[in-house]
Amino acid sequence: MSSGYDVWFADDAGEFLARAGAHLAQDPVTGTVVTTIAHRLRATGRGGLAHCWFAVVTGPEGAIAGIAMRTAPFAPYPVYLLSMPDGAVDALAAAVLARGEDVGGATGLRPAADRFAAVVATATGRGVVNGLHHRLFELGTLVAPRPVPGRLRPVRADEAELALAWVKQFFLDADEQAGRAAGHDGEAAAFGIDDVRRKLAEEVLWFWEDAEGRVVSMVGANPPAYGVSRVGPVFTPKEERGRGWAGAAVAEVSRLLRARGDRVILFTDQANPTSNALYQALGYRPVVDTVRIDLVGQGHLEGQPGPSSHARR
Repeated sequence: MSSGYDVWFADDAGEFLARAGAHLAQDPVTGTVVTTIAHRLRATGRGGLAHCWFAVVTGPEGAIAGIAMRTAPFAPYPVYLLSMPDGAVDALAAAVLARGEDVGGATGLRPAADRFAAVVATATGRGVVNGLHHRLFELGTLVAPRPVPGRLRPVRADEAELALAWVKQFFLDADEQAGRAAGHDGEAAAFGIDDVRRKLAEEVLWFWEDAEGRVVSMVGANPPAYGVSRVGPVFTPKEERGRGWAGAAVAEVSRLLRARGDRVILFTDQANPTSNALYQALGYRPVVDTVRIDLVGQGHLEGQPGPSSHARR
């Protein structure tokens, strides 16, 4: 390519990690979504994903300049980007379009995701709509919240259906609290009982139960990747909110993860001031912002090119 950037695609997560794992390990916090998904797919396979690939963008000297993937199991199957130079973003967009893919959106770290969406929108005659805005936080010094009665305990196998209902409600309530008609509906529809059972097997799903033994809040996490564990989802039913359950549960999960030597991170919805304030009070500090952008309109490529040398498998 005239830009000096080259784009390599892999459908297999194991092949991708073999190529990019050392690079991802250099910044496992901002790369958390890519690393956790890649490790999961290496272990479980791609399942019924409509789109599934990972991409490595290299610069003129052959060093990795950027990482991306398309693994979301829900429409519009957005491309997820980590940080990369503008030239690398442009090369990635050209390579994806050269594959003949219908790109319905972009997500990931800013400003790379914004530029990718703009480039694809221009090439296809579509418009862009900024949807979800999240912020990634990392735990500094854990600050104990006010004490509340009860305890944290693992979710039991016979509680899987309840946990599933709560995860789905978490996505719906996140949109309601942010004043959106929708946004997380794709995630809610895609998350199923097998996902809950996987979390139970990984031992990364907990309930907080009060002094009477009632479950009143739930916290999940992801298994560590390169020494980083990501907390989420965090859900408390509406009738139990404002009593300190979530703060106590997140603090205890954070303590457990930190005690085993992990760096601990989480995402917040920037449209929800309550959760942002809660996590910062516990000692979480902002790292980077992410965005999800949908491409709208019919859109098409004039003179759609075929595969080119820079879009290799």
